[in-house]
Amino acid sequence: MLNILDPKSAKSTKLADFKFNLPKNLIAKYPVDPRSSSRMLVLNRKTGELEDKKFVDILNFFQKGDCIVLNETKVFPAKICGKKEKTNAKIDVLLLRELKPEKSRETDILKKIRHEYEEDEVIDNKHIWDVLVEPARKVRIGNKIFFDQGKVYCEIIDNTTSRGRSVRFSYDGDFYRIIDRIGNMPLPEYIKRDPLEFDKNSYQTIFANPECTASIAPPGAGLHFSEEIIVTLFSNLHKANIANFIPSPNTPIISGLLNSSFDPPSKKSAKNNST
Repeated sequence: MLNILDPKSAKSTKLADFKFNLPKNLIAKYPVDPRSSSRMLVLNRKTGELEDKKFVDILNFFQKGDCIVLNETKVFPAKICGKKEKTNAKIDVLLLRELKPEKSRETDILKKIRHEYEEDEVIDNKHIWDVLVEPARKVRIGNKIFFDQGKVYCEIIDNTTSRGRSVRFSYDGDFYRIIDRIGNMPLPEYIKRDPLEFDKNSYQTIFANPECTASIAPPGAGLHFSEEIIVTLFSNLHKANIANFIPSPNTPIISGLLNSSFDPPSKKSAKNNST
C-alpha cells in the first residue's frame, strides 16, 4: 500500500497505485460557482490526518516566506468541428500545436498527389498544425476538412498517431481570432457534455495571460483561485513586505494590483524557495 508520508514509498510509486473506482455520477458536468467553493482535501504532513475543506480555506495555510508561482497560460478554444470534402461527414479537430516551417513535413503520398494533379501549385510550408481528429478512420492523407462555411479549411498531410494528423490550414486573417470565433473549449473527455459559451471563462484561470494563449488545458489547481483570493494573498504578502508573489504585469487581474512600490523577488529569494 502506498504511504504518501514515506519518501521511500514515494520513490517506488507506480501508476497502478493511483487506480481507483470513481462512479460516473460523481463526476461533475459543470463547474461550481463561485469557483473558490470547490472542495479541497488537506493532508497534515506530520500526523497524516486528512481534513475536508473548501478551497477558499487555502488562505489559512500560507505562511511567511511561502512562494506563490502562477501559471499564466491561457486556454484557447482549440476544438473545431468541420465537414469532410465531398461526403460532408462531420469531423472534430483538436488543435494541439503549430509547427514551425522547418519542422513540418509532407509525405511522399501527398507529394505524388500534388505532382499528378497540381503541378503548378507552389507548396506552402506554413500554417502547419499537429491535431487529433475524430473519427480518425474517415480522415486520410490528402483529405480536406472545411470549417466556417468553407471560409477555412485544412488538408491532411501526414499521419502521426492513430488519431493524430499533421494538417495545413488555409485561411485569411488572424488564425487565433478565427478560432476564438468558431472554436469550442477542449473540455476533458470525462465531462460528458457539449462545450458551452461560458466555458471560455470557467475553463480558464482568472489570471490567464492573453499573451500566453497556447494551451488546450488549464493548470488544474489554478482554476479554483478566485479574484478575492488573489487580491487577499497579494495584499497580505505586500503588507508584510514579502517579495515572493511572482506575477506578470501583463495579466489583467494582476496588472491592477501592481504599483511602483512593488519589488520583484530577488535571485536569492527565488533560489531559497526552489529548494
